[in-house]
Amino acid sequence: MFGIPGKQAVSITSKAAAQIAKLMAQDGSEGLRIGVKKGGCAGMEYTMEYVNEINAMDEVVETDGARVMIAPMAQMFLFGTEIDYETSLLESGFKFRNPNVVDACGCGESIKFDDALGAK
Repeated sequence: MFGIPGKQAVSITSKAAAQIAKLMAQDGSEGLRIGVKKGGCAGMEYTMEYVNEINAMDEVVETDGARVMIAPMAQMFLFGTEIDYETSLLESGFKFRNPNVVDACGCGESIKFDDALGAK
């Protein structure tokens, strides 16, 4: 919906693609749906869930066996985002490198988007 012809809405690193594909196979799901919702100390939070059905309005990105669906209301906020998967001594998880984020809380769980995107 908000894409540029020939350019995927989000990019998925090889580490993230491997983890998404692995979890898709374990759950027998169609893919990982990502979105955003109001919440957290910075105003917005990412949402992630493995789903068994692709919504006709989802933006679908497929990389190396991984399928990510972007919920319709989140597409303008996530365009240009890189999804990575990082592992450290203390934690492992998906990381979003989103050029549309202007601020984030100290814990890293919530974000603030540019007001021009309509996330007030």
